[in-house]
Amino acid sequence: MFYDKVLQDERVNSFFKGTDMKKQHRMQKAFLTFAFGGPGSYSGKNMRKAHQKLVDEQGLNDSHYDVIVELLGGTLKELGVCDADVTEAATIANSVRDDVLCKDPVAEKKTLYEKLGGAP
Repeated sequence: MFYDKVLQDERVNSFFKGTDMKKQHRMQKAFLTFAFGGPGSYSGKNMRKAHQKLVDEQGLNDSHYDVIVELLGGTLKELGVCDADVTEAATIANSVRDDVLCKDPVAEKKTLYEKLGGAP
């Protein structure tokens, strides 16, 4: 259901061209089960390695990530998940945003003054 929405959404579907969607679904399910506190563990690629090529070659960015979080929330609501749990799922999804988008956590924490060349 979730990936049906993703594949139909022109804002993000290009990132999934050529992707083995059965494998993608299996890996996403394993990751979300782990991230949401379920049983088992996640043994897939780390988020940076898994998404680096998409960031570098296709420009994956925050606006695309926002769409994915939006589609996840919409899917959960359609499945009857309460608003509080949808919000918690979005919070968990956003907790890995910087890794998925391969952002430098140190650079992200610099003040504007530091980014413009001022001494810390």
